[in-house]
Amino acid sequence: MRIEISIAAQTLKLFDAAGELLKQYPISTATNGAGEQSGSFCTPRGRHIIRAKVGAGETANTVFVRRRPTGEVWTPELAAANPNRDWILTRILWLSGCEPGFNRLGAVDTMRRYVYIHGSPDSVPMGTPGSIGCVRMRNADIIELFDLVLPYTQVDIAT
Repeated sequence: MRIEISIAAQTLKLFDAAGELLKQYPISTATNGAGEQSGSFCTPRGRHIIRAKVGAGETANTVFVRRRPTGEVWTPELAAANPNRDWILTRILWLSGCEPGFNRLGAVDTMRRYVYIHGSPDSVPMGTPGSIGCVRMRNADIIELFDLVLPYTQVDIAT
């Protein structure tokens, strides 16, 4: 399996080992565009792997903070009571860069920047940038993708 993320097209494509396209999903990457620098709130480019999978078995809309379920389930009412929260929901695929000096180690380390592929409220638009660096997906889509990929699956992010 291999994942290709296009920042320009705002899509995530999943390919099998033979290179055949299995799935394509709409996504939302960073409002600030592409970039690797810590603190930039940009989506990092280049070759990555899924370093960890978090949230197996949790219900859709489970709220995560620091990769831990908070005990909350996202609702419009919870969102209205917390208008400035960056919602990380349902499942997390934590990315790690594979290119030292570009997206790994030092001030450009994707994993230390806590960049994930994760679920978001279904009211959040897909197909247009809107995150603070992560790759957002619809909850049903992240559940499906989470169940299809293994840790260390290659993830290529391009502009």
